[in-house]
Amino acid sequence: MIARHKIVHSWLIGVLALFGVYWYGISSREAANAVSAATQRIKDACAGFWYLFPFSVVEWFYALFIAGMAAWLAVLLHRVRTWRGRRLEAAYGCVMGMLCLYLTAYGLYCMGWGVNYYADGFQEKSGLYAQPVTVDELERVALYFTEKLAETADGVERDENGVFAVPRDEIFAESTAVYEAISREFPFLNREDRVPKQMFFSRLFSAMNFTGFYSPYTGESNLNVDSPASLLPANIAHELAHQRGIASEQECNFLAVAAATSCSSPAYRYSGYLMGYIHLSNALYRADRDRWTAVRALLPEEAAADLRYHSAYWDQFEGLTAKVSTTLYDNALKSYGQKDGIQSYGTVVDLLVAYY
Repeated sequence: MIARHKIVHSWLIGVLALFGVYWYGISSREAANAVSAATQRIKDACAGFWYLFPFSVVEWFYALFIAGMAAWLAVLLHRVRTWRGRRLEAAYGCVMGMLCLYLTAYGLYCMGWGVNYYADGFQEKSGLYAQPVTVDELERVALYFTEKLAETADGVERDENGVFAVPRDEIFAESTAVYEAISREFPFLNREDRVPKQMFFSRLFSAMNFTGFYSPYTGESNLNVDSPASLLPANIAHELAHQRGIASEQECNFLAVAAATSCSSPAYRYSGYLMGYIHLSNALYRADRDRWTAVRALLPEEAAADLRYHSAYWDQFEGLTAKVSTTLYDNALKSYGQKDGIQSYGTVVDLLVAYY
């Protein structure tokens, strides 16, 4: 049986070699930096090709992968039924093939992205570190963001209900300039950006509680365009932070706020301050309810309308799909050394206070 399946066994050996490189990459910070730098160049080269297509290529890769696995399973069942006398051989070949396909996809993800969790991130490269903050400091920065929202809320287009209504195409068109200002402060962030992709299956990703994702397979940044537009500019800035090899979600959330609030676009500045306010306000609510109430009372009505619309949109997706996807993503973060899982997003508050 083994001799009859040389191709699949050779494939398996190749996959194990891929994981060997990954295990080397996470063995030390120096190794992780080296592997991360090499894979970043590969991802950028791939992106140069896949960005020739105006749609999100990786979405269709995922759809084809799922369809391929289903077809492979159908072939397995057919062979088991029809290959009389050779059913074990048929089952072995198909199962090994499916296993190798899955391990190849997982191995490429680990190599292309997982190793970045063990390499230098924004804090190591910038020297700006998250530090414990006092309630006074938290309140002061939350007030600052509230004041900035009052300054910027009138500068963006709104609909008849007073809700943020800047056209999404306009937001995407301005995306390539969002990191220009902050890259002068942190030169390692400097790179030529491409306009991110709008996801075709955005509604499905909303059901899974995703506003976007970066694909290490194709080098694409992909954005959910069904969710409220008020945070779309900041979400774009978040995915463009991933494009720079920053794996940590809390660091990318910080960079989304810092990049968006420092750029020239009114829509991006407002969205950045809104995202920052959400993180800071939630932290202040947990720390001191009275201080949160006082800060919340100063929030401009335009921003309050956007927050109500934002909450109403996401409330409709509170269900099993969202819980399962959140749990899976939480466990995935922990598997790459992010011990706090999704709770590690709270660290963005410490970075915001340290910076602002």
